[in-house]
Amino acid sequence: MTLRSPGRTDATDTLTGGPRRRRASRFGGSRRARGGAPLPLLVPALIGLAFLTLPLVALLIRAPWRSMPDLLTSPEVWQALRLSLVCATAATAVSLVIGVPLAWLLARVEFPGRGLVRALVTLPLVLPPVVGGVALLMALGRNGVVGKWLDSWFGVTLPFTTTGVVIAEAFVAMPFLVISVEGTLRAADPRYEEAAATLGASRFTAFRRVTLPLIAPGVAAGAVLAWARALGEFGATITFAGNFPGRTQTMPLAVYLALQNDPESAIALSLVLLAVSVAVLAGLRDRWMSAS
Repeated sequence: MTLRSPGRTDATDTLTGGPRRRRASRFGGSRRARGGAPLPLLVPALIGLAFLTLPLVALLIRAPWRSMPDLLTSPEVWQALRLSLVCATAATAVSLVIGVPLAWLLARVEFPGRGLVRALVTLPLVLPPVVGGVALLMALGRNGVVGKWLDSWFGVTLPFTTTGVVIAEAFVAMPFLVISVEGTLRAADPRYEEAAATLGASRFTAFRRVTLPLIAPGVAAGAVLAWARALGEFGATITFAGNFPGRTQTMPLAVYLALQNDPESAIALSLVLLAVSVAVLAGLRDRWMSAS
């Protein structure tokens, strides 16, 4: 056992900050943790917080709480709510079926132009939704690049239908799923897949039996984000699918229409969407909002 005088500082402690770190934690943390925020940073931070929260607080203040049950149970509101839930769920299912394999391709397979493909996949995140709706019309409309063949060969018309709503929502929501799943795949250890391959499993079997259970939390998180994004989609939906009650009028479209004729119904629908958004954030807090 090596004895050390109380006033002596070991070189190891100097490099690692051992005693100093222990002393700092003993007296309430480091100097950075104890110091208050400087005024030039505190003021704009508070302004930014007020800017983001004030509209939501105003929505809660102006909400017609007494008539809320009647507004939410009206046939028009319930119709839009039911259609939104069905279409958002269907769009999420489409995103899962084609988005998870796409994320696996981007994360596990090296091929020329992978960076360009990733940029194209994430483009709907920054593309204005109305532009996305116009692009869908040019591709899948009755006179579109692919839509004219669907119409002439199979008699299938996608715009201004419920199926068109699902396609528009999947177009804008699937990148959220792909990004989440790709990040999870990159963080997962590929040696498990290699071990499964050495035992005779095919790549698809290894993905289904080994990789998919490992990335299940990331897939679930991406699916929830995609579902929430699909539920709130407006621009691409109204451009590609229109605004027909009972067929293509989802909740965001109903809010837009009600704001012109019945502001109380618009506020009620907005609160429903706000509650869904809060529930999504609360469900994902352990993954996305945990403190490092």
